Amino acid sequence: MAHRVPFVVAELGPDVDPFVLHLYAALAEKERALIAGRTKSALAAAKAKGVKLGNSKIDAARDRAVAAIKVEADRVADNVMPIIAEVRHSGATTLRAIAGALNARGIAIPRGGRWHATSVRNVLARA
Repeated sequence: MAHRVPFVVAELGPDVDPFVLHLYAALAEKERALIAGRTKSALAAAKAKGVKLGNSKIDAARDRAVAAIKVEADRVADNVMPIIAEVRHSGATTLRAIAGALNARGIAIPRGGRWHATSVRNVLARA
C-alpha cells in the first residue's frame, strides 16, 4: 500500500480505507502467530506423552509406490521392445537414431512427450 498499487478486497469493496486494510492485516498476522504457537504446543505435548509423530507406515507406502512404478516401467519396456528391435533391424544403431525413429512413428513415452537417447537406454536396460 505504500507503493500506491490498487488493492481491492472483494469482501470489503473498492472504496475501503487503507487503515482498515492495515487493521485486517495486523489481525491476520496475530492469528497466524497464535495458531503457530498452539500447534507447536500441541505437538510438544503429544511428543512428551510418547506419541509417535508423522506417518509410521511411510516406509511401507514408499516401497509399494516404488514397486508400482517399476511394474509400470517393465510393462512399457515390454510393449516397446519389439518396436525397438524392428527399428534396430532396419539399420538404426545409435540410441539417438532409435529415439528419432520412435518419435517419427508417433510412439509416445508413458508420460507423454518425445523419446530421447536416455529414455531408449532406460528401456533397453529393463529388457
